[in-house]
Amino acid sequence: MDETNNRSPLLSESPIPSRRQSSSTIRASLNIEPPPPDQDIIISEMSPAESNTYSFSRMSGSLRGRPITRPTSPQWRRQRLLAIGTSGASASHLPRSDTLTSTGPEESSPLVGNHRNTSYGSFVRKNTQKSRRTTVSSFFFGDQAYDENEDEVQDGLTRHLSRIRSQGSMLVDRLRRPVSAYDAVAGFDVTGDQPEEEAVRINGVRVWYSSFTSIDWLHDAIKDSARVLHLRKKRGSLRGRLRNLVDRSTGWVIVTIIGVITAILAFLIVRLEQFLFDLKEGYCARGWWKAKKFCCSYAPNVMETSSNFSAIMSAGHISCERWTTWSEVLGPKEGPEGPHVGDENWMIEYASYTAIALLLAVVSSLLTIRLTASTSFVTRKDSAIRGPDFEIEQKTSSPVESARQRKVLYFASGSGIPEIKTILSGFVIHGYLGGRTLFTKSLGLSLSVASGLSLGKEGPFVHIASCVGNIISRFFSKYENNEGKRREILSAAAAAGVAVAFGAPIGGVLFSLEEVSYFFPAKVMWRSFWCAMIAAATLRFLDPFGTGKLVLFQVTYDKDWHAFELLPFLFLGVFGGVYGAYFSKLNYRWSRYVRNGTMLKTHPVFEVVMITFVTSCLGFLNLYTRMGGTELVYNLFAECRPGEDSHQGLCVTEGQNLHPVIGAIALALVVKGALTVVTFGIKLPAGIFIPSLGVGACMGRIVGIGMQSLQWRHPQWAMFGACNGNEDCVVPGIYAMVGAAATLSGVTRTTVSLAVIMFELTDSLTYVVPIMLSVLVAKTVADALEPKGIYDLVIELSQLPYLDAKQEYLWGATQVYEIADKRVQVIYSDGTNTVKSLRDRLFEATAAGTVDGFPIITRGKKLVGYIGTNELEHALTEVAEAADAICHFYPVGEGTGHDFDRVSTSSSLAYESTSRDPFDFTIYMDRAPLTMQSHAPMELAQQMFSKLGARYLIVTDSEGLYQGTIDKVSWIAFLGELEEKSK
Repeated sequence: MDETNNRSPLLSESPIPSRRQSSSTIRASLNIEPPPPDQDIIISEMSPAESNTYSFSRMSGSLRGRPITRPTSPQWRRQRLLAIGTSGASASHLPRSDTLTSTGPEESSPLVGNHRNTSYGSFVRKNTQKSRRTTVSSFFFGDQAYDENEDEVQDGLTRHLSRIRSQGSMLVDRLRRPVSAYDAVAGFDVTGDQPEEEAVRINGVRVWYSSFTSIDWLHDAIKDSARVLHLRKKRGSLRGRLRNLVDRSTGWVIVTIIGVITAILAFLIVRLEQFLFDLKEGYCARGWWKAKKFCCSYAPNVMETSSNFSAIMSAGHISCERWTTWSEVLGPKEGPEGPHVGDENWMIEYASYTAIALLLAVVSSLLTIRLTASTSFVTRKDSAIRGPDFEIEQKTSSPVESARQRKVLYFASGSGIPEIKTILSGFVIHGYLGGRTLFTKSLGLSLSVASGLSLGKEGPFVHIASCVGNIISRFFSKYENNEGKRREILSAAAAAGVAVAFGAPIGGVLFSLEEVSYFFPAKVMWRSFWCAMIAAATLRFLDPFGTGKLVLFQVTYDKDWHAFELLPFLFLGVFGGVYGAYFSKLNYRWSRYVRNGTMLKTHPVFEVVMITFVTSCLGFLNLYTRMGGTELVYNLFAECRPGEDSHQGLCVTEGQNLHPVIGAIALALVVKGALTVVTFGIKLPAGIFIPSLGVGACMGRIVGIGMQSLQWRHPQWAMFGACNGNEDCVVPGIYAMVGAAATLSGVTRTTVSLAVIMFELTDSLTYVVPIMLSVLVAKTVADALEPKGIYDLVIELSQLPYLDAKQEYLWGATQVYEIADKRVQVIYSDGTNTVKSLRDRLFEATAAGTVDGFPIITRGKKLVGYIGTNELEHALTEVAEAADAICHFYPVGEGTGHDFDRVSTSSSLAYESTSRDPFDFTIYMDRAPLTMQSHAPMELAQQMFSKLGARYLIVTDSEGLYQGTIDKVSWIAFLGELEEKSK
C-alpha cells in the first residue's frame, strides 16, 4: 500500500521529515510558518503542531539547565495517546490543555479554549504588552484574558459561573510549586558535544518515575557525577568556588532543618497525645487544654517536697483538686455540693472512658481512610497508562495481569517502616511522603495513641521524619531531580525519627543503617548522625514531658548485675524470641484471613470500633492495662528505692503477698499481647515498639520479682553469695528492661541498634552483657521459628516490591535464560515504527502486564538499546498529531554519526538552522543497558540488582544476540517463588 495514503492530515502534502532535515524543513513538512525573526516566541499563540516542534527544538540542548520534560497531567497525556490514529486526529482535534475538567467537550470551561501549551518542555517568553496586560486576569481566569465583549456575545452568566467554580482549584494549581523536569539539571547537556558528558548522552533522558516502579540508580549516579563535574570545572572563579561551597553544604543544611522540624512535630504530637489521653478521665478545671500531669504539677504535697520524677508522675494518682473527673460532672450527688459515691459513679467513668476512646479512634481511622488512600494520589509524575482506571478493550490473559490491580494502601496507617524500607530500596510511592500524609499521620497518631489502643507512637516517628525529609529536599534541585540522592536525605531523616522517639541519636543512626536504609555510604552516616543529634538536642530543649528527659521511660540504675542473673536473662531472651515469632505468625494470619478475608476488608472502620471497644472494656478493669504504653513501660523499668514512690504497687517489700501483684502484671501481659496481635495493622497510625516493649517488660518484671523473692527467702544459697546479705541485691527493673529488649528484638529482628538504644535509655554501659545476650538469643530463636520479622511480613501482605539484599538463596539448577521474560514486547530499530504502531505496542504491553520498558533490537536480534515505558509514553504524547510519522532509534555510531551529539547551540525556532528531529526517540534510549549472558550464574543477577541497583537486565546469548529481559519487579517475584519452594 502506498505510504502516502496512510499519513495523517498533517503530513498529507509532504513526506515525513528525516533525521537529517533541519527545523525549517520540519516546519515546512508540518505546514508551519516560521515567526518573524524580530518577535519573541509566545507558545500560547502557536498551533499545536508548531508548539510541539518548538518544544522539541528547545529540548535539543542549547538552553542548558532548562527543563527537558515538564510533566503534565496523566489525564491529558492519556487523551492524546488515545486520540492517536483516530478519525480526524489532527492538531485541532487533540486536547490542547493539560488540565482536564469534568465538563464535556461542548461545555464551556475556563481552561478549555485557552492557549496554554500542551507539551512537557515548552517555555513561555513573556515579552509583549498583551501578556503583561493580562497577568492579573489570567491569574484568576486562566491564561486567556477576561474579555467582556466576548461574554456579551455568549451566555455571560453561564461562563462567569463556570469560571467561579474553577477559581479555587486553579488558584491552588498556580500557587503550588511547579514540578520541574526530572533531567532538568543545570550544568550538563544530554545533547551537547562535551566528551566528559558522553556517559550522560549514552544513558539517555529520563522522565519522572511512576508509582511502584524502580528508580534507575545508575542513571541517577551518572547524572549527579556530571553535575558535580560541571561545578568543579568552574572553581577557577570566585563565583564558581562559592557555588561549589553551597553545593557541598546543601546536604548539611537540609538535614539540620529536618532535625529541627522533626523535633518540633514530635513535641506537638506528644503534648496533644497527653491531653487527649487524660481527656478520657476528665479535664483540668484551671485550663482545659492541660494534661493531668501539667494540671497537677503544682500539688504542694508532691512537687514542693520532691524533685523525683516518679513522684511527679504519681501526683495525679495521689490527689489533685484541680482535676475534674467526668463522674463529678455527670454523676449523682449526695447533696448540693457533696462528693460522688456509689456504683453509678464508677459506671459513668467507665462509659465516658469507652465513649471518648471510641471517638478518638474513629476520627483517626476516618482521617486515615478519607485522606490517604493510595487511589487518591495521582500526580503529574505518574504514568497515563499504568493506573488501575485505564482500561484497554482487548486485554490478553497473563499470569501477571493481577499485579496491575494493586492493593489499595492507606498511607497514614501502620508504622510506615515497611514502606520506608521499600522506598529507600529504590521504589517509588508517590504521595507516601507528601504533606497530606504528614498532616494525617501526625494528627491521627495523637488520636490513636490517646484512644488507649495497644499501639505506640515511636515507630511512626520514622515515617513522619521521612515525610519532613522528602518535603524539605524537594526545595533543592540537587535532590528534587535525583531520586537516588534524595534517598540519602531520607536515610538521615529516619535516624532523626528514632532519635526523637527514644532519645537515642546513636541508636537512631544504627537503626537506619541496620533496618531501614538500603544505600548507606560514609557521608550518609555522618549526616544521619548530625541530623539525629540536632533532633535530640532540639527535643530536649522543648522538654515535651516537663521532666528534662527526652522520653518518658528513660531511667537510671545505681546497682550492678551479678553472674547468677545470666540464667534468667537467658530465659527472657528465649521468651522474647518465642513471643516475637508467634506474634508475627498470628498477626500475619489475622491480617490475611480475617482482616483481608472477611467483611472487615470493606468495613475497616468497623474493625477499629470493635477493637477499640474490646480494648476499653478490658483495659479499664486493670490498673496496668489502663495506663498509657509509655507510662507502663516507665513504671516497669523503674528501680525501687526505699522511702520513694511504689510505682503503682510494682515495688514490693519483703514479706508482702506477691500473688496479687504478679497476677495483675500477668493479666496485663496477656491482654496487651493478645490485643496487639489484632490491633497492629488496623487502618490508623500505629507503631509496634511500645506494645512489644510493654509485653517484654511485664514478663521481665515478673521474673525479677520472683528472683527478688527467692533471694529474700533463701539468702544463704551459694548463688546469692555475691549479694553479701544485701536485700536490694536483685533489681526487678533491670529484668524488665532486658525482657523488653528481647521481645522487641524477636518482633522486629533488630540487634545492634536496639542494644545501643537501650544503653542510651539507661545512660549506662553497665548492662551491656545482659542486653546483648538477651537480644542475640531472642533473634536466634525467632529466626528459627519464623524466618521473617513483622516488617517483612507486612511488606509481603501489602505487595510491596522490596528486594532484600541480605537474604541468601539456594539457586539450584536454575539458569538465567529460564528466568528471562521472552514475552516482553520489543521494538525493531530497523523496522517501520510509526507513532500509532508504537502507541499500540505500548497498550499491548500494558494489557499483558509487561510495562517496564522495551528492548530495542534489530531484525537479527542485535541489541541496540532500551527505552522505558514512561519515556516512550512521553515521546509519543509529544508527537501525537502525526500518527503515521516514522520514529527512529539509532545505535551508537550509526545513523547520522555525530549529528545527534552535536546539535546547534541555538535552539530557538525562529533562529536555528538545525534542530533535533522530534521523531527521533534516541534521546530517550539507554544505548548501553546492562547485559548478562544466558549461562551466567544466578548470583550474578542478584548482585547486579541488589548491589548495582539495576532496574533491568538484558539477557543475551554467547554471540550477544537478544534472548530476553529481567526487570526488577519480575526478579523479586521470582525470589518469592524460590522462597516458597525452599520451605
